Amino acid sequence: MNELINKFSRFHPVRYLPKSVGMTLRSLPLLAVLLSLCLLTGCGLFSNLGKPAVDHLALGNPSQARVVLANANNYLMKKPQFVLSYNRSKGIPNWVSWQLDQTWLGDVDRRDDFRADLSLPPNWAKVDPEDYSRSGYDRGHMAPSGDRTNSEANNSATFVMTNIVPQTPDNNRGPWVDLENYCRDLVDHGKELFIIAGGYGEKGAIAKGKVIPPQHLWKIIVVMGETDLGINGIFENTRVIAVDIPNQQGIKTDAWQQYQVTIDTLEKNTGYDFLANVPEPVQNILESRVSQ
Repeated sequence: MNELINKFSRFHPVRYLPKSVGMTLRSLPLLAVLLSLCLLTGCGLFSNLGKPAVDHLALGNPSQARVVLANANNYLMKKPQFVLSYNRSKGIPNWVSWQLDQTWLGDVDRRDDFRADLSLPPNWAKVDPEDYSRSGYDRGHMAPSGDRTNSEANNSATFVMTNIVPQTPDNNRGPWVDLENYCRDLVDHGKELFIIAGGYGEKGAIAKGKVIPPQHLWKIIVVMGETDLGINGIFENTRVIAVDIPNQQGIKTDAWQQYQVTIDTLEKNTGYDFLANVPEPVQNILESRVSQ
């Protein structure tokens, strides 16, 4: 063990620490040494723990989802990277809500580690990535992988199946991904975004009835001109983008702009109450207009 620690110290700052600190570190098991060095030198290991201080539900909880087992089709799940309402009977999220600014973006490669979400209640059936095999659908992210590239852990978190819905390839690889890229372009220009996305309606089940694809996919993006203000920075002139895109083939070359609608329309189609935390006079204005 000491020989291994000595080899490690040749390439890390332990040998540059005061002697008393170095001796203390050398007396610890190797794992403790590595963790201590990360704390002392800022190696980035702990940046993978997410940003729990971020309020991904700053705009409100549109379906009043709760962490109650009896609320199985509107079950609230809070993660450091996003928050969602899960629908047990459909095997997909009702909606996923997240905040996006420059601190979430980096150069981490896409993890592609789709997997069942083991944080669901133990006795619930868990959708597996293979449930989408030969279904004709992509495993479509709600909170995109590209919105969480500042650490491997944050990127990996987007691949749990509770963040995934069956998307037709032409939707997923067409207007949907184009809008995702547009959102990140806004962030690259200094904007902070509050985003919520989901689906409504039902198409034919896949995975022997385990997963129900939505007929439509929708997204709402609140574009903040300044960061760190939260809903206090939302005013009558704040830009809000809302889209309602059919989950069907044949739309790959369509521009996402042609699917823009009002939030009032999405509330009618979904039954949800969006922007509930925004003052009502401002909310009424923002929800009644289409973004320019």
